[in-house]
Amino acid sequence: MSDSTLRQLPRGRHHLSREQVVASQRERILVAMGEAMTERGYVGTPVAAVLKRAGVSRETFYELFRSKEDCFAAAFDRASAAFAARLHQVITESADTDACTRMDRILTAYFTHLSDDPAAARLFLVEVYAAGPSAIRSRMALQHRFVEVAAAMLGAETAQQQFACSTLAAAIGFMVTAKIADDDLDSLWEIKDQLIDLARRSGSVYGNAFAD
Repeated sequence: MSDSTLRQLPRGRHHLSREQVVASQRERILVAMGEAMTERGYVGTPVAAVLKRAGVSRETFYELFRSKEDCFAAAFDRASAAFAARLHQVITESADTDACTRMDRILTAYFTHLSDDPAAARLFLVEVYAAGPSAIRSRMALQHRFVEVAAAMLGAETAQQQFACSTLAAAIGFMVTAKIADDDLDSLWEIKDQLIDLARRSGSVYGNAFAD
C-alpha cells in the first residue's frame, strides 16, 4: 500500500479542522507526485495520474497548486527539506567524531534516506532535470548545500580544497543519480567505502581532515 493511500482521510464524518484536511490533501498530492513519476517520468505523468493516487479531486488539486510544475516544485521542496533535516541531525551527532567515522555516518544517512524513499529520491535527483529551469536551479541549490557539507566534513579551508570538494560532490551526485535512474538502490552501498578510502588516500587535497 502506498504512502498516499495510507494518508487518505476516513470516510464519513470526522473531527478534523479545515486546516488539517487541507494539510492532509496537500501531503497526499505531494507524495503521489513522486510515486506517479516512478512509472512515467515527469513529462509522461499527467495531473490525472497524480489525482488518482492521491485520492483527491481536480478541483482540490488546483485549489492548492497552480499547475503540475508548481506541484513538482512543492514536492521537490518537501523531499529536499527532509533530506537536509536528516543530514543536519547526523552532522550534529557526529561533530566530535574522527573524519572517517563522520564521513561514514553522513554517507550512510544519505544512502539510507534515498533507499527509504526511492520515489522522492527519483524526484529530486532524476526527474528534476525534466521539470524546467526553476526546478534545475533548486537542484543546483541543493547541490551547493551538499558541497558545503562535504567541505565541512573534510576540513576544506583553502579555495583549492573547496573546489576539490565541489568536484567530489559532483562525482557523488552523478554516481548516485545514475543508480537511482537505473533503480539500482542496492549497489549504492558499494561506493560508500570506496569514497571514504578515496578521501583518506587523498591527504589534504579535499581538506585537512585526512592530512598527514
